[in-house]
Amino acid sequence: MNVRFKHLLWVVSLLMPLSVFGAEGVIALKSSHSVAATADKLTTLLKDKGMTVMNRINHTAGAASVDLELRATELVIFGNPKVGTPLMQCAQSVAIDLPQKALIWEDESGQVWLGYNDPMYLKQRHGIEGCDAVLGKIAGALDNFATAATR
Repeated sequence: MNVRFKHLLWVVSLLMPLSVFGAEGVIALKSSHSVAATADKLTTLLKDKGMTVMNRINHTAGAASVDLELRATELVIFGNPKVGTPLMQCAQSVAIDLPQKALIWEDESGQVWLGYNDPMYLKQRHGIEGCDAVLGKIAGALDNFATAATR
């Protein structure tokens, strides 16, 4: 990663509230748990709320399988057609970003983060019009899941 970009991210993170950091369409919250524990909590919360957890990818294990190192990094892929389908009806191209994903990673200082795509970023990216209620519902649900998993 470009040194100037890293420096900019560091400066911006100091200026934002300590619990939330967002960049390039990603909302990220600090977690008070390990990567595995955060992913476990998130997966349980999602299932308890009727979401389908399609996959959980351990990128660290993948890196190790080819003799490379990577700090703890997991991706949880989840969704619900009752929510995703109406969004795709508004702009079918949003299907490239569905199902939803949550990335949980440990940064270079040992801090664990949980990040997900900001629905307003998806609105802009796909030119979604007339679906503010659906986007608001998704935004609220993602915030609730992420907050509960990181505390």
